[in-house]
Amino acid sequence: MSGASAMVRDGVRQAMAWLHGWTGLLLGYVLFVMCLAGTLSVFKPEIGRWMRPEVTAQADSKSAIVAATGWLSKNAPGSTGWYLTAPDGRANTVEASYDQGSDYHYRALDPVTGAPVARETLGGEFFYRLHFELEIPYPWGRLLASLAAMVMLVALVTGIIAHKRIFKDFFTFRPAKGQRSWLDGHNATGVLAMPFHLMITFTGLLTLASLNMPWPISAGYGDKVMEMYEALAPGSVTRPAAGKPASLAPIAPMLTAAERAFGGGHVGRVYVFNPGDAASVVTVYQSDADTIGYMRGQASFDGATGRLLKSWVERRPAMRTYQVIYGLHMARFAPMATRWLYVLGGAMLTLAISTGMVLWIAKRRERQPLSIGNRILERLNVGVIIGVPLGAVAYFIANRLLPIGMAGRPEAEVSVALWTAAAAVLAGLALRPAIGWPLMMGLLTFACVLAAVLGPVWSTEPILLTGNLLFLAMAGALALIVRRQVRRRNAPTPARRRMREQPA
Repeated sequence: MSGASAMVRDGVRQAMAWLHGWTGLLLGYVLFVMCLAGTLSVFKPEIGRWMRPEVTAQADSKSAIVAATGWLSKNAPGSTGWYLTAPDGRANTVEASYDQGSDYHYRALDPVTGAPVARETLGGEFFYRLHFELEIPYPWGRLLASLAAMVMLVALVTGIIAHKRIFKDFFTFRPAKGQRSWLDGHNATGVLAMPFHLMITFTGLLTLASLNMPWPISAGYGDKVMEMYEALAPGSVTRPAAGKPASLAPIAPMLTAAERAFGGGHVGRVYVFNPGDAASVVTVYQSDADTIGYMRGQASFDGATGRLLKSWVERRPAMRTYQVIYGLHMARFAPMATRWLYVLGGAMLTLAISTGMVLWIAKRRERQPLSIGNRILERLNVGVIIGVPLGAVAYFIANRLLPIGMAGRPEAEVSVALWTAAAAVLAGLALRPAIGWPLMMGLLTFACVLAAVLGPVWSTEPILLTGNLLFLAMAGALALIVRRQVRRRNAPTPARRRMREQPA
């Protein structure tokens, strides 16, 4: 290879490395929150079960939906819509969203009685929404998440190009070497699950395609957005309320007819539009728990008579492709082993982001004294990288300590999580990193042990036991890191050691 070619190659790599560093820095904290919340969301139903330990009853999806609509008919008759997700073996409650007056409710309903469960909580839904809405009102949270996903894709591609020895880095880790150790850790976590990182980022971008790429929709449908939704889901029916009261027909025969229309697929979600009105519509969606494709079929019924209005099973190649891409990101199809691989890949991506943020500082510290901006960034690293997981564990602890009958309990749990994370960020800013890292990690260790004990740790319920053991495993790993940091901090520096060794 000529010298000119080598110079061009090195120049391109340097440019890619520069772009990789800055794109990661600009939205690194947002990406850290998104990746951590997304990783936890893989076990969204299991988190819900851990946070509702009183619910032990089981029911099949159709019986649970019948029970839920029975309770809603009596307690939410004036709603404009009930949006129900049936239990599927992983979740044991019906997830219900509905409006009542000016309020909007999210509740887990008992699969047998249909009534709200005793311990109201958002469960795993909090992490799921945090992943792509960031607790910011619509559409700004989703727009920010979409922008962050674009930045992530740029960072991944530039990181691959900037690498000189991408496969060798996979096997390289040099501990206790300062900047070199952080670089090795960043490279290893990035390279180990690189295909997963590319897949989850690309598919995540597509799930928000209507926001980040609105032009095809505008060109095809203009302002007629409902026509687009009807084209995407031809089995769904929307129509205005008639203004005449009418009882909802028995829903069980509709669910059975929908499963026949799906060719044997199970009921996943059920939407009831304008319940209690003569023009009410019941739309049943096929479950995606046993197929990669998302929203494979729909069937709509006249709510007052139970008559089938329309049904549709998706066979269009373009739509099937999109549904598979969407389903790959959601991972609802995944069996247990695949689900754990998703969690492992998500944890690797979260670690790659956090080590990249620390590496940014480590590089600059070894070259020259840190600027004021980089000193603030160094302390923010402590607050965010430890504070966000601390807020998540505080969410679980609040679930156990807040009174069960407390009004606004789900919102209080979320507030505990957010305020804990915010307090940790402020503490990280206030403390020197040499003190902040071990102190904050120690707090996180204690919080994990407390969450496990409150679980309780001696439970025989598999979901509770698994969750509690994970808390304890995380606490043990953190305790080892804290011990090592404290020992290193207390160890005498070479200069001090030489002074001690000199004879008096």
